[in-house]
Amino acid sequence: MGGYSFEDMPLYKEAREYRKKIYKLSRKLPVEEKYNLAGQMRDAARSLTNNIAEGHGRYHYQENIQFLRISRGSLEEILDDLNICIDEQYAEMEELSNLKKEGFELLHSLNRYVAYLKRRKESS
Repeated sequence: MGGYSFEDMPLYKEAREYRKKIYKLSRKLPVEEKYNLAGQMRDAARSLTNNIAEGHGRYHYQENIQFLRISRGSLEEILDDLNICIDEQYAEMEELSNLKKEGFELLHSLNRYVAYLKRRKESS
């Protein structure tokens, strides 16, 4: 694998680790949530990393930014799903709080990268 891959991006690495944690949580949810909430959380977590990767593969800054916006929307969806888990007491509060904190940190990283790409676009 030569060159700079999406897998080399710190943002992707951070999102990938977060996705793993969301998958782990989804396996702990009650059986009645197996296809609803658990599946929705896995889909959103997968969309988070898939869109970072796809955006990286785009030639134009604006296209990359658009895929990052989709990632951001997926992350916001996960944060809301974590609120459901909190409201329904589906996991330990400390675990859920930590996942929300990490999610907001990741959201900050996504926003910083979008801002960086916008500056690059303007200066090119």
